[in-house]
Amino acid sequence: MLRIVLFLVLIALAAAGSAWVADQPGEVVMTWGRWRASPTIPVFVLLLGVFAVAIVLLWSILTATWRLPGRMRRRRHDKRHVRGRHAITHGLLAIGHGDTALARRHAEAARRHAPNDPLALLLHAQSAQLEGNRDEAQRAFRAMAEREDTRLLGLRGLFIEAQRADDAVGAVMIAEEAVKLSPSSTWASHAVLGFRCARGDWSGALAILDSNLSAGLIDKPAYRRQRGVLLTARALELQAMDRDVARESVMEAVKLAPTLVPAAVLAAKFESEAHQVRRAMKLVEAAWLANPHPDLADAYAHVKLGDTAWHRLQRVETLAAKTPADKAGHIEGQIAIARAAIDAAEFARAREVLAPYVSDPTQRVALLMAEIERTEHGDGGRARAWTLRAVRARHDPAWTADGYVSDRWRPVSPVTGRLDAFQWQTPVASLPSDRGATIEASAFEEAMLAAPPPKRVTATASESPAEPPAAAPAPVPAAQDNSPPIAKEEPAVVTAESVQPAPESAESSPPAATPVFRTRADLGKPAAAPIPAVIPIVRAPDDPGIDDEGPSDEFTEQIGTPKAQAGGWRGFWSRWGA
Repeated sequence: MLRIVLFLVLIALAAAGSAWVADQPGEVVMTWGRWRASPTIPVFVLLLGVFAVAIVLLWSILTATWRLPGRMRRRRHDKRHVRGRHAITHGLLAIGHGDTALARRHAEAARRHAPNDPLALLLHAQSAQLEGNRDEAQRAFRAMAEREDTRLLGLRGLFIEAQRADDAVGAVMIAEEAVKLSPSSTWASHAVLGFRCARGDWSGALAILDSNLSAGLIDKPAYRRQRGVLLTARALELQAMDRDVARESVMEAVKLAPTLVPAAVLAAKFESEAHQVRRAMKLVEAAWLANPHPDLADAYAHVKLGDTAWHRLQRVETLAAKTPADKAGHIEGQIAIARAAIDAAEFARAREVLAPYVSDPTQRVALLMAEIERTEHGDGGRARAWTLRAVRARHDPAWTADGYVSDRWRPVSPVTGRLDAFQWQTPVASLPSDRGATIEASAFEEAMLAAPPPKRVTATASESPAEPPAAAPAPVPAAQDNSPPIAKEEPAVVTAESVQPAPESAESSPPAATPVFRTRADLGKPAAAPIPAVIPIVRAPDDPGIDDEGPSDEFTEQIGTPKAQAGGWRGFWSRWGA
């Protein structure tokens, strides 16, 4: 509405001005040499307006003609830009759904229409990676690394290609250059930190960690935890060479991360050697409350040098009693008490604490029961039965990171290079799986465990040794075993020395004959033909697993490092000795 009113006002003013000019009397005289003109004032004003409009039109035509080549160039450039953007967009979409030919075609079009566009270089590199042309991908990433705006992206691509080629030296150099260029680059700082940890350069790793804190890549609690992990790793490496530096490092580590098990164990060891028993006990108790671990129990038992086995048992019972209420039935405390009770010859106490777990034992529980039978009664038969049960028992917790099971704690994961990745937990590969039917203990084990323990017969100097009772035959080779058969094939005799808890069982060898498993419902039936193969354990879908070419027999299940590692992160990190 306002615009209409303004327009009408302007028209009225123009009409009033025109009427005023038309009412003016007189004329305008113009002479130029012999030429003379004398129009009236209204005519002169009209001619002046027409002349001004003509000048403006002429100027517009001249400027449009002058700018026409530039406009044509810009129009062609805009068309090429639009075609290039179209090619880049559809090329990235083709890469997303894995169409190699379409991605290559769009990459060529993008390089023709938008050769200087950074996204065109990225599309060219990714299409080459999709085709498996590593040389072409490296050339594209080098071109990106030479540009100021795409330098970090080019270095990231070259780093990935170096990893794929297992070029550890080249990957380190590229990551360190990226860190110098941009300290806040997450991938570069993570890679350099992992490489320095793999080389054992703990001082360099601590410097990178401080840089990450300054750049805001990690928060304060994560920084304290990771710094404690690195200091613990340095202390474990230097404890045999420079005990002063190792002690200083682990003491700082246990302040930063008091629940870190290796730090608490090593710090308690140093305090115990310095006769600071009460301080060492407090360090172990703080870590035990967060994560009960057998190393903590062992360190707590031996915190005071020269103690008897009975005093160690009392100390371990005190530590087990401190387990939080939500972990009142934690098996680690009971296993620690049983271990100390066996050392103190308190076999009744050991049986008492292990009683809740003998129905479904873990490997360590079964081996402890075998040791109790062998040490207390000299019952070789029952000891062999418990040892045989340990072979098929559930695995105990172990240091696990990204599906990799290690026999010791490590600061970084050898699979992904992640710092503080190892956790004390049951390996994924050993978790229970749906087998269709529960495999119970064999009749041989049931018979051996149900038999009463034999009485020891002590032979004097004048008497000959008594014959061993029939219920506990002495170990004989598998070919001469006189135990009652449960099938056509008999299981080989397995001793306690041949069974190792996970993950040291990677080198174990299969028994001489495949054992026959029978359910509890079949114990009263005649023995049938042996099952031709052991039911395999189903692997979890997110578990990297073990070597697929290894033996699939249950007695030779491998939980440790595979014999041959493929390419990628696992093989790449293994070359650095992580």
